[in-house]
Formats: sequence, structure tokens, C-alpha cells
Amino acid sequence: MLELTMATVSGADAGATAGMLMADAPSDPGAVLRVGRDGSVCRLKTPDDWLFVSRVHLEFLCGTDGVWQVTWLRGSQPEPSSEVRLTVGEYAQPLVYGGSVRLPRGGSGELVIVDRSAPRTVNVGFYHEM
Repeated sequence: MLELTMATVSGADAGATAGMLMADAPSDPGAVLRVGRDGSVCRLKTPDDWLFVSRVHLEFLCGTDGVWQVTWLRGSQPEPSSEVRLTVGEYAQPLVYGGSVRLPRGGSGELVIVDRSAPRTVNVGFYHEM
């Protein structure tokens, strides 16, 4: 099972948890959870006018071995207007535009989508059950 929580935060709202959204999916091969502006394909939807987030920005996919990976999908622009950072425990790394990383089994962490032009973030917490 993969559990996700998402909060959108802009400038004055820093530290607030109001409006937190949640989604989960069993760790079945091929299971998918998406984060982005397009509510027709994303289980966690960001505000429509937050254009630093793609229609489908992050995709969580369960592999044949039951391990989840997250991919920052490439959008319509050659260069992104955001950055994505992954934190697991004390380990933090940027996620490469178009890149993927496997999530630790039995672990938790956070992906933060940061707007490069304004003080706004999308914080996506995850917990990958064993």
C-alpha cells in the first residue's frame, strides 16, 4: 500500500495544513497514483492556476515486485518552471526533470514541488507499507 498526503502552500499560509488531500493505492503491479492540475487523471489535484505544476506532474507507479517508484513527468516545456525535492529521513536530493526514483519499502518521506517564480509549494508526503 502507498499512502499519499498533499498540501498546497503559498507565502502567508506556510505551516498550515488546512486543505490537505489524501490518496492511497494497494501495492499491486501497475497501480498508479498521479499528482497534477488535471483532475481527470490525477488523484491529487493542485489549483488550476498553479502553472508551475504540469497537468500530470508526478506519477507514482507500482512495479512487478510491489515496490513503488515516482517519476517527475516531462511537461510541454523543455525547461520546468519548478523544482522537485525528495526527502527520505535525513537524506534529501533533487529529482531530475523526467527522472525516476524508487521509494523505500516500509519508509516514508516527502516530495516538494517548488515554484521558481513565487513562494508556493506543493508538499506530497508518502508512506510505503511493507
